[in-house]
Amino acid sequence: MRAILFALALLLAAGCTTPKPPLTLAPPRPHVTGSIEFPPPIASKFVPARRVEVWLPPDYFNPEAQRRSYPVIYMHDGQNVFDPATSAYGMEWGMDETMTRLIAEMKIRPAIVVAVWNTTNRLAEYMPPLPSATASRNLHYQAARQHPLGEAYVRYLVTELKPAIDARYRTLPGRNDTFIMGSSMGGLISLYAVCAYPRVFGGAACLSTAWPAAGDGFIASLQNRLPPPQRHQIYFDYGTETLDASYGPFQKRMDSLMEKAGYTAGQNWITKEFPGDDHSERSWSRRVHIPLEFLLGTGNP
Repeated sequence: MRAILFALALLLAAGCTTPKPPLTLAPPRPHVTGSIEFPPPIASKFVPARRVEVWLPPDYFNPEAQRRSYPVIYMHDGQNVFDPATSAYGMEWGMDETMTRLIAEMKIRPAIVVAVWNTTNRLAEYMPPLPSATASRNLHYQAARQHPLGEAYVRYLVTELKPAIDARYRTLPGRNDTFIMGSSMGGLISLYAVCAYPRVFGGAACLSTAWPAAGDGFIASLQNRLPPPQRHQIYFDYGTETLDASYGPFQKRMDSLMEKAGYTAGQNWITKEFPGDDHSERSWSRRVHIPLEFLLGTGNP
């Protein structure tokens, strides 16, 4: 018995860990670069189950990298992230190609991308809880504003999906290596997530954030809720065409709040305007390398 206990102690001392489950990769797809897995949908207590795609960095299966663990980026509107064949508008972010290129150029740390598909409840699930005084004249968002499900959706990400991803893949599970990213309503819920769960997410990228959907009071409600600037990074951007044309004044108010909270432009916070860019995956794909280098840059911890 003592011999068995001694052998177990040696294994623990050598850093032996529980092996990760074997992966079953999806068949190659014409417009997808790299390896993608579809883990089984999680039965959630908070939101309906949904499809999730997990993109793995190029060296994930290399024998010399088998002890390596990776940062993770969680993305919303997952069907638009990798493949135009599944995208709602036939346009994709091209995250697989951009990640592959930036990793090869050693501009970012290799990372896992978890693309969470949206559902028919998209507007409500991406709508954060709102202050009662918040007002909006946009009828398109009225039902979602009356019954926001953003807290339930983010709780699913934090308490159900993330533990499942950490158990299945070689991840770096801590705050400094866990990020969240989205566009439009996805930008809105990404900002809420990093504010509501600052111990989970170390950074957020909010592209073309749909400020009008949340109404005039949402930004003011964040005054005492922004995460500590010493330990977080937040990225914002917007274009000047189509829906983005109305975002500038909102973003300026948010920028003022960031300054008051102690964030420093160019260090732990970035806001960029892109003249001529519209509200589309095509525009976001052209500039997604900027937040990726900001959050995953090789000079970052």
